Amino acid sequence: MNTWNHTDVPDFSLMGLTDSKEIKLVLSVLFLLIYMVTVLGNMGMILIIRLDVQLHTPMYFFLTHLSFFFSSYSTVITPKTLENLLTSIKNISFMGCFTQLYFFVLFGGAECFLLSSMAYDRYVAICNPLHYPVVMSTRRCHALLTCSYMMGAIDSSVNMLCLSKLNFCSSHVINHFFCDTPAILALSCSDTYVIEMIIIIVSGSTLMVSLFTISMSYTSILSAILKISSNSGKRKAFSTCASHLLAVTIFYSTMIFTYLKPKKSYSLGKDQVASVFYTIVIPMLNPLIYSLRNKEVKSAVSRIIKKREDPR
Repeated sequence: MNTWNHTDVPDFSLMGLTDSKEIKLVLSVLFLLIYMVTVLGNMGMILIIRLDVQLHTPMYFFLTHLSFFFSSYSTVITPKTLENLLTSIKNISFMGCFTQLYFFVLFGGAECFLLSSMAYDRYVAICNPLHYPVVMSTRRCHALLTCSYMMGAIDSSVNMLCLSKLNFCSSHVINHFFCDTPAILALSCSDTYVIEMIIIIVSGSTLMVSLFTISMSYTSILSAILKISSNSGKRKAFSTCASHLLAVTIFYSTMIFTYLKPKKSYSLGKDQVASVFYTIVIPMLNPLIYSLRNKEVKSAVSRIIKKREDPR
């Protein structure tokens, strides 16, 4: 069997989601609408937070960058997917494929630690409210954000370094609609056990450390809420973190299902459905979760509209 590596590699070919022209047309329209809602919704969320002074708090500082992450990794995936659905062009260059994967892993890894930072912010706000302005200072918020980017970059760089060592068999068809780590590992005819373990350890550590931080934060938050005597106080305290908790649950459940398993259990159908969900659907849900379930955002929108109608 002929093999090739990154020095003499031809273009990869993305299998895509389906071969049916009718289904392709339906999916392309659906994904285009979702992508437009994703970009407009997340950019709108960023704009609202920037324009309204009352939202210039640590929680919304992190939410601004969370919206940026969602828009970014949706942009990394969706345009190429739409090209695949609307045209007969399925090829993607070696550099294009690995560039797509690099930024996808970078934003995904950074998002894990950003969600942890948001959970820590809620912990301080509910469990230690008197010291909140001091603990969640501007300097600490920027430090947490920088750490999120750095951890995402480390995760992505290790992933790229491991995959660059692979040799690929004669087939260059990626059984996916974008360049994802499990699909590329499945394409290789090298012994991927060591590489696979390194990727699982690094990616698993990213998921588990961030998930542990979030779990510990919400355990303390729940304990503090249960100590509140009034029901209205409990509802108010829980409402401040309900949106974030919902976003965390959706994000981590799909990520763990997709990535924390060996290559042999890779399933084209199941993994593609999960991938569509977290690469295309979840980024669209972010602004809906934080706007429809958040009275502060709704109030901010009302204030901005009133300012535009009455500049005085």
